[in-house]
Amino acid sequence: MKTAVIHQPQYFPYLGFFHKLNQGDIFVAMDTVQFERRGLQHRNKIKTSQGSQWITVPVCHRAREEEFINTMEINSEFPWSRKHWNAIVTNYARAPYFAQYSSGLEKIFQQEWVNLCELNMAMMRWVMEILEINKPIVYMSTLGVEGNKSELLINICQAIGANAYLSGIGGRQYMNMAEFATAGIDVFWQEFSYPTYTQMFPELGFAPNLSILDTLFCCGSDTKKFLNVC
Repeated sequence: MKTAVIHQPQYFPYLGFFHKLNQGDIFVAMDTVQFERRGLQHRNKIKTSQGSQWITVPVCHRAREEEFINTMEINSEFPWSRKHWNAIVTNYARAPYFAQYSSGLEKIFQQEWVNLCELNMAMMRWVMEILEINKPIVYMSTLGVEGNKSELLINICQAIGANAYLSGIGGRQYMNMAEFATAGIDVFWQEFSYPTYTQMFPELGFAPNLSILDTLFCCGSDTKKFLNVC
C-alpha cells in the first residue's frame, strides 16, 4: 500500500501536520491551489509573554487576478524576516533547545526570499530533516492534474500511484467517499491529539496548535516521539 499525504505548503505548520506527514509514504505539496488571505499559508503562531502571537509574511496582492500559492511574491518592502527572527529570539532564547536549532533557522531567515511557496517548503524541509521524516516530496504543479475537492485528490493519488489517502478530520466535511471507493483508493483518517509539554511562560497556561517551532524549542529530539502518537 502506498499512502499519500496531500497538503498545502504552510508557514511553519503545527505539530499535527508533521504527525500526518510521518504516517504517509509520499507528500504532495498543493502548490497550485488558491492562496488564502489571512490563512496559514503565510502566517502562524508562536507563544510570547503576552500569549499567542501571529507572525505573518507580507505578500504582494494582484488586483482582479487569481492568486495561487506558488505565484505569491513576498513583499520585501517590509522587514518581515528580521521581525520574525527577533520575535522568536525574544520569546524562545531561554527555551531548552533553542541553541540547538537556532543557527539553522537563522540561516533560512537570512536568505533573500521572493516566492512564498519556496520559503514555506524550505522551512518545512528543514523541520523534516530535524525530525528525520524521510518522505519523497512531489509538487502538484508537476502532475498536470485538475478537479475540485474529491476529484482533485483522487487524480493526485492516481498520478503518483498511491492507492491510499491519509486525510485530516476536516476532510469528512467535503470528501465523497463513494468516489474514492470507485477509484479503488482507501481513505484513512488522521488520529492526532495534541500533546502537552512544558512551554515557555507556563504561568499563561498551555497553548496548543502553535507553530512547530514551539515544540522543537521546548522538546528538542523528544518531538519525534509525538509523531507516532494518536
